[in-house]
Amino acid sequence: MKISLKWISASVATLVWVGLGILLATQEAGNMSAQADAKRIASLAPNLTEILFALGLENKITAVSSDSDYPPEAAAKVKLGKFWQPNLEAVIAARPDLVVTLWFEQQSSVARRLERIGYRSLTLKIEDVSELFAAIEKIGEATGRKEESVKLLGSIQQQFADIQSRLSSTKPYKVLWVVQTEPLRVAGRDTFINELIELAGGENAIGPTIHKYPPIGAEQLIACGPEVIIQPAMQSGDLAKQQQAAEEFWSRWKNVPAVNNKRIYVLQADTVSRLGPRLAEGVWMVARCLHPELFPTDPNDRQQG
Repeated sequence: MKISLKWISASVATLVWVGLGILLATQEAGNMSAQADAKRIASLAPNLTEILFALGLENKITAVSSDSDYPPEAAAKVKLGKFWQPNLEAVIAARPDLVVTLWFEQQSSVARRLERIGYRSLTLKIEDVSELFAAIEKIGEATGRKEESVKLLGSIQQQFADIQSRLSSTKPYKVLWVVQTEPLRVAGRDTFINELIELAGGENAIGPTIHKYPPIGAEQLIACGPEVIIQPAMQSGDLAKQQQAAEEFWSRWKNVPAVNNKRIYVLQADTVSRLGPRLAEGVWMVARCLHPELFPTDPNDRQQG
């Protein structure tokens, strides 16, 4: 049997390409394994820090943004500048092998500069609940904590299901979510806050708007007729004092249902305004403002109500 030289050459070439493919695949798998074994992680945002801690990575987190205030253990970590102004030099000094950032320009530009000098980064867009779930999954994959990320997502979704079951026969209250009072600015419908309100059994009192967080005047306030007013604490400190100040501020609008019925609530800002692993706790807190008869005082106590 005669075998042509041309056939032998083609076969050898095929074997070379197959071998090269196997080698590259092996190297890629090795690189992915190495990437997943991050030992020094830097976080540039509070919600990213919370996700990393929730995945059990506290011993691998080497540095965080200066506004990362939860869990309390985050305070002991090296600081990397503010959320809106990450410090590139501080990030490099922390010697991370993975830097986790958000998508907006101040952080993504830092990520690009770090990548150019050889640092590995993971940039995430988290503007709504579905993007939060996707981010938790991606962080789990990037850090070798895929199983933990699945469990965390399952826990959040189960808490959502519990809340929804309690709200199954309730009517949605009209909620005004206050971002700031001077001048008055509120959360519109094209926001994560709108999702939060609806998950808690409410309806955004503000209709469609051009801006995500529009300023409104007295006429718009009265016209939208909110039944409940919620505002995250504007500063750290005594919530009782901030609650009193809010009630005094709103007292000028007695004809607004929420004011007339004394349904004004000041809530801990990081719990209800941060897209992170405590999201279900934030929903529970808002639902308690709308339907206090169905929810216990402590949002972590799922045995009451």
